[in-house]
Amino acid sequence: MSLGKRIQECRESLGLSQAALAKRLGVSQSTVGNYEAGISFPREEVLLRLFDSLETDPNTLFRDSFREGGAALSRSERELVDQYRGLSHMGRETVRSVVDALCAYRDDLEAGRTDREPRLIPLYRSPAAAGYAAPVFGEDFDYIPVEDDVPQAAEFAVRIQGDSMVPFIRDGSVVYVNRDPLQAGDVGIFCVDGDMFCKQYYKDPAGVVYLFSLNRARADADQVLLPGGGRTLVCFGRVILHNLPLPGKE
Repeated sequence: MSLGKRIQECRESLGLSQAALAKRLGVSQSTVGNYEAGISFPREEVLLRLFDSLETDPNTLFRDSFREGGAALSRSERELVDQYRGLSHMGRETVRSVVDALCAYRDDLEAGRTDREPRLIPLYRSPAAAGYAAPVFGEDFDYIPVEDDVPQAAEFAVRIQGDSMVPFIRDGSVVYVNRDPLQAGDVGIFCVDGDMFCKQYYKDPAGVVYLFSLNRARADADQVLLPGGGRTLVCFGRVILHNLPLPGKE
């Protein structure tokens, strides 16, 4: 079985659409389609996200494609991937940032350029709030440069409105977001029933989703979504912050 077919098989076994996998990887749906059709191959930094998103490992994903002319991972490469998978969420984020920076530097050297202009990411003008704001993702934004004060892993930025996330995120501040899979305790940008929120995420074993305000004086702005409750929830991405305790678990 080719690599593309195995990606498709793993994706479908998890019940993911191409669009859902693309969102996790931070690429377009057509790019995922190209991976599965064998037209293109994931870049190094995307491969790391692919293993996580498909809940698999390199040996499983590449098993049969090695026999079809693909380059097998060396022993040292497999050891590096195993070490990566044993890291914490923040550790993996650091590795991805370093890999991105090294790849960019390599590309500059190959192109004979050392004065690379900063990467640009979109800053959405409509705020995520503890109230009612509805940005049109993909349209309502300005580009900002990714310089020293911006996390290299950032894929887009959002300006926050309201005090429900102070002191960690202040009213009017900008947060930086990527599309890594969300874990319990992460802060994300969410759309709940058409309204935008920046909240801390937790899902309990019964399937109840809690979106917490970090400012517990604003617990009135928490959102609770029950399984089968008929409410809609979309996560646009994970806010890049250090690990934060869940309410009541400090």
